Amino acid sequence: MSGVILITGATSGIGRAAARRFAGAGWKVIATGRRQERLDALVAELGADRVHAAPFDMRDEAAIDAALDALPEGFRDIDVLINNAGLALGTATAQEADLAQWRQMIDTNITGLVTLTHRLLPRLIARKGAILNISSVAATYPYKGGNAYGGTKAFVRQFSLGLRSDLHGTGVRVTSIEPGIAETEFTLVRTGGDQAASDTLYGGAAPMTGEDIAETLFWVATLPPHLNINALELMPVSQSFAGFQVARA
Repeated sequence: MSGVILITGATSGIGRAAARRFAGAGWKVIATGRRQERLDALVAELGADRVHAAPFDMRDEAAIDAALDALPEGFRDIDVLINNAGLALGTATAQEADLAQWRQMIDTNITGLVTLTHRLLPRLIARKGAILNISSVAATYPYKGGNAYGGTKAFVRQFSLGLRSDLHGTGVRVTSIEPGIAETEFTLVRTGGDQAASDTLYGGAAPMTGEDIAETLFWVATLPPHLNINALELMPVSQSFAGFQVARA
């Protein structure tokens, strides 16, 4: 099975690994992201016949529309959408958090995701395609400092379930993919480039990799069309559920 897939946030981590995995299997990949030079590098690596670079910021609705309108022949009939673009910013508690960071996470992780999804629904319905939304274990298990980020990922999970219900009978499959810790640029972005914090989080933990998640995405996307994975939670063996907190006087 192969087709056309649009992957957001393809400039690093899970998105870049997914672009490589699908292109390597013969799919045509529309790779989106904010960093033009990284998208160009993907095209150079994988070939212009396999990858089309569509640079835009998920918060820019006009840029999303322009990129979709400019898709070349051969990349217009989208079979699969992977909503991967997203970020966490800051680790402060809610009472100390930066409101601007909260808004950026909401605008990217929620507003941008639903905008692009809404734009592509007619094509995906016509193709009886699939939508794979990257949520997080943070959607289910709260942790200190997770506040708005966890809230955005809980939205992604619930939005996925709602889409699944609304698209009943259309043949479109919808999956919420909910990873735990995976060693990507996630923590560098969250901490403003603190490499030591990233090394501390992942060091000795045998975390998942972008390639691990990409392989999972490929498996879900290439299942027989009568099967739907509603939600899939995955963690490295080293990670398990957080404990309860008790404050004592």
